[in-house]
Amino acid sequence: MSELVITGARIVTEQGVIEQGVVHLKDGVIASVQSSSAWNSSTADPAAETVDARGSWLLPGFIDVHVHGGYGADFMEASPETLDTITRFHAKNGTTAMLATTMTQTHEAIDRVLGEVSRYMQEPMPYAQLLGVHMEGPFISPKWAGAQDPKLMLPPQLSWLQDWHERFPQLVKQLTLAPEVEGALETIAWLRDRGIVAACGHTDASYADIQSAVGAGLSHAVHTFNAMKPLHHREPGTVGAVLTDDRISGEVIADGHHVHPAAIRLLVKAKQPDGLLLITDAMSAAGLGDGQYDLGGQAVTVQSGVARLTEGGALAGSTLTMIDALRFMVREVGVSVEEASRFASGNPARLLQLQASHGSIAQGKQADLLLVSPELELERVWIRGKELQA
Repeated sequence: MSELVITGARIVTEQGVIEQGVVHLKDGVIASVQSSSAWNSSTADPAAETVDARGSWLLPGFIDVHVHGGYGADFMEASPETLDTITRFHAKNGTTAMLATTMTQTHEAIDRVLGEVSRYMQEPMPYAQLLGVHMEGPFISPKWAGAQDPKLMLPPQLSWLQDWHERFPQLVKQLTLAPEVEGALETIAWLRDRGIVAACGHTDASYADIQSAVGAGLSHAVHTFNAMKPLHHREPGTVGAVLTDDRISGEVIADGHHVHPAAIRLLVKAKQPDGLLLITDAMSAAGLGDGQYDLGGQAVTVQSGVARLTEGGALAGSTLTMIDALRFMVREVGVSVEEASRFASGNPARLLQLQASHGSIAQGKQADLLLVSPELELERVWIRGKELQA
């Protein structure tokens, strides 16, 4: 039996912060969470490993539902080696679970990635756990292509999705599409009926289009403010619908480049407490220096940590990590550590209907934990109760 006791931690729970807390882990599961004064050490095996947190924060592991790659590897080039590289890099930066996010590409290219990810998930995963796939495109609008290839965009192909769902049951957890394109509403309803998150993104949808899509089952918006019809006081657009409809949760890339802190504050106010998710949208350059990279077959230049298409200059994903996103939210946006933790862990778990097992520190949940210093430096990472080694 694997057993660990973490003492002296500022534990962030869904009910609030336990200032001097103890978490007891057994076989990868949280056995108990309580204050130091209530802790009975006799409930643990005398041989159990003990860690003194020395007043550091203990947070639930981050869940990134929108990430394309990292440390030189891209999910579109999926292989056991590249998947290990991506999940190891992001685990070292606090992500304990993620969705492998695809790009607008051919049917054959996406099909290959789904097969590789499916096989990878059937074996024990040594680093951040892949929870499934987020398909971002190809059913999106060329008008808001961003860093996606407009030549490969097309209306929703329901037959593709039906085939993939039959061959890889429950692998696709989220699909991003433009709700205004032909066939989108039928596709959204199909996704809803199968428990797949239908998300709007790379879209020119009007306010009315989004309202119709929500009626069909749309429930989420990717990288809010970016690659979508903006807010106007006479036509609220996609952004206006996301801000005002409580049925829609919204992602944000909190890196200071994609969205101004003031706009993030607006999003925080509009989507509290359960409707805002931190994501990285990280590409392969994350963790590496400036230079030339590739994203879904398109050339990307990274300068001063900002990734843009070499041709045209559109923002091309990010080099962000989840721990950096949490720090930005606390230091630049002004939310509490507890709020930022909810945006990075609890709300993604709720989006994926995994809140019974993931996303917070509570008895019976998977032991995905982060020890973070008072200065918000990541100190230690546990995934399924096993500490990640540097």
